[in-house]
Amino acid sequence: MPSARHLLIPMAAADLPGCTQALQSLRLPGLERLLARLSLQGADAGRETDYAPPHERALARTLGLPAEATPWAAWQTRTVGEPCAWVSPCHWQIGADHVVLLPPEHLGLSAEDGRALVDILAPWLAQDGIRLSYHEPTRWLVQGPPFAGLQCAPLQRVLGRDVRPWLPRGPQATRLQRLHSELQMLLYTHPWSEARAARGLPAVNALWFHGAGMLARLPEHRPEPRMPMALLQAAQRQDWAAWAAAWQQLDATEVAALAQELAGGETVELTLCGERSSLHFSSTHRGLGARITSIFQRKRLSDLREQL
Repeated sequence: MPSARHLLIPMAAADLPGCTQALQSLRLPGLERLLARLSLQGADAGRETDYAPPHERALARTLGLPAEATPWAAWQTRTVGEPCAWVSPCHWQIGADHVVLLPPEHLGLSAEDGRALVDILAPWLAQDGIRLSYHEPTRWLVQGPPFAGLQCAPLQRVLGRDVRPWLPRGPQATRLQRLHSELQMLLYTHPWSEARAARGLPAVNALWFHGAGMLARLPEHRPEPRMPMALLQAAQRQDWAAWAAAWQQLDATEVAALAQELAGGETVELTLCGERSSLHFSSTHRGLGARITSIFQRKRLSDLREQL
């Protein structure tokens, strides 16, 4: 169950022109008042090229999971002792010098479509010791040895970008690339694909593996932070007006709720994430000196942008 006392905000700010412009007129009085009552407890410095985005690393640490190459599929399905991963059917838009991944939602896959495609692909994957099972239309579970030690980029890191710098890495990466090419050939002329083309729907011409790895045991249960996704979704669309509006909504709701918890005497935490890094604030270990300093050094989101 999400914790009312820890708010983790993906894409709180970014060092991007559109975001910089939006921040110039963005007013977040609730966030400023809250930051004035919190102390910086830690920073996770990263790069835009890291496979795991800052909010996933922060969430993994909160849950007691590895922050790098987090085995999300194993954790979310409570699978212990067997390598597994999520796999999403998708469409690669192939150009002269790039291969762009489009959002799986653009495929328009129904539950019936997804199950039919799983039935087509499962026998091929089984030949390589991989079990494929349906989970939802655009996310399936794969289990087997190839997913041990595999580093994968989450879909959100790759959407709208050239996929080539983000392809899986690890001992079995070449094997998966070969299998992926075979499945592309299978789907290219398959009646299932031809039926989609007749309906004017985009071709499923690729798979994206993510959340790979294995858990030797489940970590001790910890409450999950609240993690609103509206900012990240707006940023992925490059809609900075919607991003600013989402921030104002968060300021009046989620941030206000956290401030209320703090006013009630609870220890609260706030994690602000960007595209590279994150900053973690807490009300713990806050002495009189820190409280006095905060009065004269009010933190604004625009002041923190470069650290995210």
